Amino acid sequence: MNRTWIELDREALAHNIRRYQSLLPAGCRIMGVVKADAYGHGARAVAAQLWELGIRHFATATLDEAVQLREAGIQGEILILGYSAPAYFHLLAEHGLTQTATCPDHAAQLETYCRENGVRLKVHIAVDTGMHRIGFLPEDLDAIRRVYENGVLQVTGIYSHLCVADTDEEEHVDFSRRQAETFKSVVESLQARGVELGTVHLLSSYAAVNYPEYAYDYARLGILMFGVKSSPADYLREDLQPMPVMTLKARITSVREIGPGETVSYGRIFRAERPTKVASVSIGYADGIPRCLSGGKLRAIVRGQYAQGIGRICMDQLMLDVTGIEDVRVGDEVVFIGRQGDCVIYAEELAENAGTITNELFSRLGARVEGRCFRQEA
Repeated sequence: MNRTWIELDREALAHNIRRYQSLLPAGCRIMGVVKADAYGHGARAVAAQLWELGIRHFATATLDEAVQLREAGIQGEILILGYSAPAYFHLLAEHGLTQTATCPDHAAQLETYCRENGVRLKVHIAVDTGMHRIGFLPEDLDAIRRVYENGVLQVTGIYSHLCVADTDEEEHVDFSRRQAETFKSVVESLQARGVELGTVHLLSSYAAVNYPEYAYDYARLGILMFGVKSSPADYLREDLQPMPVMTLKARITSVREIGPGETVSYGRIFRAERPTKVASVSIGYADGIPRCLSGGKLRAIVRGQYAQGIGRICMDQLMLDVTGIEDVRVGDEVVFIGRQGDCVIYAEELAENAGTITNELFSRLGARVEGRCFRQEA
C-alpha cells in the first residue's frame, strides 16, 4: 500500500461472530450492521465475509449504502435503518431493498408511491420506545395495524432500539427494561389483533449481550463484531473474548534530528528539550486521525516500539518522537491501531484520548485510506 491503509483480519471477524452467536438464544440470528462503510472497515468486504460465515441479513443507515452492497453482489435481506426520500423510492424496488418506515407520515409516502406505481415495497416498521429518534409511538397501534393491513406495502418486520444498553447503572437498566417491555407490549397487542408481524427485532450489539431475555428473531450486530467496544468502560455481562479486526497503518516519510529548543509543526507547540529524532508519517486529520490528539495525546508503534506524537497533527501528516528507536527509515510501516511485535494499540485508547467513541473514530477514516480488505492467508 502507498501511504495510509487498513488491513482486516478474517479469522478475528469469524471468531467474533461465532462467539456472539454462541451467546444468543436459539432461533435468534445475527443481522450484520454494515452502515458507515461497516464502521470504517469496508462494507463490501465485510458483508461478503459475513455471507461466507452464514449471515443472510444486513442493515445499512442509508439507501446509497444499500444500493452499493447490491451492486457489489451482496444478496439476502438489506434493511435501511434510516429515512429515504420519495424521489428515490424506485431504487428500493429496483434493488429489492427493505425500507424502515420511520413514522406514520413516511409510511404514507411509501404507500402513495406503491399505489401510483403498482409495486409493493418491503418495509419494517420502527417503534419509538423512548429514544425519540424515529418510529411510530407505542400508542399508535391502530396506525401500525393499518400499515400492515393496507394491502399495498409488504410489511416484513417491526423493530425498536434500546439507547442505554451499554451500562449497568441502575437508572439506565430500569429505562432499558421499560423500553423492552413497551416493545413487548406492542408486539403482543398486535399479535392479539391477528397481525402477522414478520421478523421482530429489538436488540443491538450491547443489548443482545446484556438483555438476551428480550431476544426475538434478529440481533443487530454492529461495533462489537469488529472486536472493540465503543468505550473501554462500557458494560458487557459476558466476556466476548474479542479479537480486533482492524489494523491501521501508515508510512514514515522523513526522519530528521533536531536540537534542544527547536520546534515542530504548526503553532510550534512542541519544543525539544533534548536532541530529538523526529519521524514524519503519512497520515493526518484528513485521513481520520483526530486533530485534538495533537500535543502528545497520540502514540504509534514504530519498529516494535511505542513512539509519542509531537506537535500539531497536520491535514496529511503527523510527527512522532522516535528518539531511541534504532534504524528508523523512510518507508517503514507505522501502526496506529493494532499490533506490531509485542506492542499493541487498541482503538478504544485512541478514541478515549480523543474524547469520543470508536464508532465515530472508525467512521471518520477517510476515503484516502486504502485497503479495507482482508489479509490473504499465508
